[in-house]
Amino acid sequence: MCDSKYLIDESLSILDALKKLNSFSKNEALTLFVIDAEGRVRGSLTDGDIRRKLVEGVLLNSPLNQIMHRDFLYLDANRILVPHIHRFKEKGIVLVPILDEEKRIVDVLNLKQQKSLLPIDAVLMAGGKGERLRPLTERTPKPLLKVGDKSIIDYNIDRLINFGVKHISVTVNYLREQIEEHFAEKRAGIQVRCVREPQFLGTIGAVKFVEAFHNDTVLIMNSDLFTNIDFEDFYLHFKEHNADMAVAAVPYSVSVPYGIFELEGRNIEGVCEKPIYNYYANGGIYLIKRELLEEIPDNSFFNATDFMEMLVCEKKNVIRFPLTGYWIDIGKHEDYQRAQEIVKHLQL
Repeated sequence: MCDSKYLIDESLSILDALKKLNSFSKNEALTLFVIDAEGRVRGSLTDGDIRRKLVEGVLLNSPLNQIMHRDFLYLDANRILVPHIHRFKEKGIVLVPILDEEKRIVDVLNLKQQKSLLPIDAVLMAGGKGERLRPLTERTPKPLLKVGDKSIIDYNIDRLINFGVKHISVTVNYLREQIEEHFAEKRAGIQVRCVREPQFLGTIGAVKFVEAFHNDTVLIMNSDLFTNIDFEDFYLHFKEHNADMAVAAVPYSVSVPYGIFELEGRNIEGVCEKPIYNYYANGGIYLIKRELLEEIPDNSFFNATDFMEMLVCEKKNVIRFPLTGYWIDIGKHEDYQRAQEIVKHLQL
């Protein structure tokens, strides 16, 4: 529900608006949405708007409906479009009202506190044994290992929630009771649902056990990743290219410390001195059209790479999304230690 502190009646005065804005904390966006007697939003008003009007000579007792912006920006509660949210952020807009068909306010999106409202479901794969991290994983499932003061999986869950994802499932198998207990309570109003994998089914096979999806696009990712991927950019890239599947791709370079021959048979045609080869590696994060998940075989070991190759063979539109920022697949002890060092320098 909308926080009423952002609402003010249009019949009130500039002085009333100043008093209300003065009650806000220093970190809050100084913006008000002006409503009529029926609760419909008629305009918006910022502290900057008020200052400019006072300089122009408008009196403090003037009603707000004389100075408010009537062409304010908002989101339609019945059709929230992510590109609109993206443009609001680019314009530096912090508070965006979400209105119903009668222009009554349903909620206020604070783009300082929440990054987006993505219309996707998310499934995190958390059933693996984490054998390469033993003895750490002998009694604790890898997703619950701490990086800093927080479990690995919680960085991903909290990030998804921050991007407005409301339907999140976690597939569990090894030491599953611990993960189920971990997500027993809601967080930020979202109930993370644990889905039991009856046997080890690879990196995507257990998705078939998710009972229902609520959106046409599903994000699937490994739960043991430590990354700051921008899920909104990922989603917009997926939609812009009308992809059937998008794969987060991690830049990977190989430096050869020798001169490499360019050969034609046994003949040397040239020498490339200490070349660097640039590739993209699979980041373990995927966006997929929901209906394609039906092609995952039932009760069979099936990896995401198998699914990807299947779609390529079917001539589906499978694209890459270059991942910037940091990304660590916490599979080995050295990866785990590197994540521990990185988290010390992050503002999370």
